[in-house]
Amino acid sequence: MELVTRAALLCVTGAALALVVRQGSQVMGLLLTLGVAVTVLLFLARPAAELFDFFRELGDKSGLSPALLAPLYKTAGIALVVRTGGALCRDAGETALAGVVEGAGTLCALLTALPLLREVMDMLLKLMA
Repeated sequence: MELVTRAALLCVTGAALALVVRQGSQVMGLLLTLGVAVTVLLFLARPAAELFDFFRELGDKSGLSPALLAPLYKTAGIALVVRTGGALCRDAGETALAGVVEGAGTLCALLTALPLLREVMDMLLKLMA
């Protein structure tokens, strides 16, 4: 709870400052927003590492191949990057580019999940045979 509160306070403060700065310069306001986003992501790096360690331990104990779990982790990462990138594009007034980021993210997520989908298909085919 404390972590999300700190992140939210930093983002709200950054948004308020960016609103004031944008009155003088749109570019500086966007750069401030980008800086706050990077700061929050860096702030969350250690807790994210703990989470990834847990997922790695969970994968080891479950007996599932890391090759099956890796696409899930990568897809979650792609979703976070796309959501942030799309929001930053919208803040810059570039809704078309936000759509392109989201479309690219969808394609990349599906490509990343392809090995997992193939494995599921192989399992189903074996069950049907």
